[in-house]
Amino acid sequence: MTITKRSKILNEITNGPIIPQILMLFFPVLLGTLFQQLYNTTDAAIVGRFVGKNALAAVGGTTSMVIGLFIGFFVSLSSGFAVIIAQRYGAGDDEAVNECVHTSFAFSLIIGILLTIVGTTLAPKILLLMNVPTEILPDTTAYIRIYFIGIIPNLIYNIGAAILRAIGDTVRPLFFLIFGCICNIILDSIFVILLKYGVRGAAIATILSQALTSLMVLAVLSTSKGSYRLSIGKIHLNMLFLKKMVYLGMPAGFQNNMFNIANITIQSAVNNFGTESMAAWAAYGKIDSIFWMSIQALGIAVTTFIGQNYGAGKKERIKQGTVKSIFLAVMITLIIMFCILSLRNYVFLIFTNDENVIKIGIGILMTIVPLYLTYFLIEIFSSILRGLGDTLIPMLLTALGICVFRVIWVFTAVKHYNTLHTLVMAYPLSWIITSILFIIYSLFLSRLKNFLFIKSNSLTY
Repeated sequence: MTITKRSKILNEITNGPIIPQILMLFFPVLLGTLFQQLYNTTDAAIVGRFVGKNALAAVGGTTSMVIGLFIGFFVSLSSGFAVIIAQRYGAGDDEAVNECVHTSFAFSLIIGILLTIVGTTLAPKILLLMNVPTEILPDTTAYIRIYFIGIIPNLIYNIGAAILRAIGDTVRPLFFLIFGCICNIILDSIFVILLKYGVRGAAIATILSQALTSLMVLAVLSTSKGSYRLSIGKIHLNMLFLKKMVYLGMPAGFQNNMFNIANITIQSAVNNFGTESMAAWAAYGKIDSIFWMSIQALGIAVTTFIGQNYGAGKKERIKQGTVKSIFLAVMITLIIMFCILSLRNYVFLIFTNDENVIKIGIGILMTIVPLYLTYFLIEIFSSILRGLGDTLIPMLLTALGICVFRVIWVFTAVKHYNTLHTLVMAYPLSWIITSILFIIYSLFLSRLKNFLFIKSNSLTY
């Protein structure tokens, strides 16, 4: 990237209308997250329709939980890397940006090797602890092992995309994911439908598609003219920057893992209700992901916006950005709630024709979706605080309000009232508790209060 182009992107984020700038960051991330989600959704839809509900249960909820436990930690950890890069990029420190880029890739390769070993050896043991039914255990184990064999390209793409988003480039990661998703659909059709490889074919299709997207992000970063250019021969660990990036990213990584551990606890309880409930939960999870990928995409956009303006010393824009981000979150949440509730009788048909599975899935949907509005403040405040470099306390609040509460709920309320409805109520109840904690901390105790309560000179929409 030339200096002129770099200055133009930086100026757009640190000056001018706020809502259009956040949306310009948001939509490419949203579409990118959509296509990222379509990897696993495509696998679930194709095996569910062409192999059966047992295959849907194998590829759906349980595998997503286990994969998320490992991959989600790294992706969340990379958010700390992105915050440092966004702040240094906003401050115009090109040397620091370049050091962070090469350190990020070195760290990714090390973690990738470790995850390949740990994932292929420990994942099957985790499945046994999660009470996975014996009829789907072989397929579930095979899918996860194949996925982890190809994990390094996945990490390379994620860290490369995080770097590009940190400097304000959200479009190219989107193109890479669209290409990868199209490849995954084609390869799924070949391996699952034509070659009849079943669940294993879906896993092979996924890792091959991810390998292609990783090559694309490497090509872009290696040919860049900007401070974030990647030189393969210069990949190394700068311990000073690594310490800073891990310090910011580690709380988000632990937060992600606590989320997954809590959800694995719930998934284990769902597994006790049988294969039909597992299939319904897996299908609902794909529908539910529409909300999560949307609100999390907004969170990524907000973190980039806040991080660069914090690096540039723009206090007033941080205040205005907070207000506008909350407004956007409310609008996005209401739109998604309306769409899902309106189409609730049809969306499950994408995954299965089994009437009982659909009935159970609709029951889950009607319990959770109407209460989405109790969550969005958690994502927005944690994203703003992350952009300011405040990650530890938000992690602790999330751990207490969501993760600890859900585990306690499973072993108390669900134990005494052993129904699926009681189990899924853990989600909205935990959101309400955590939202209250975030409101108190963000408005009155965090460094954000120093920006929110400054006198406004003007408002920029």
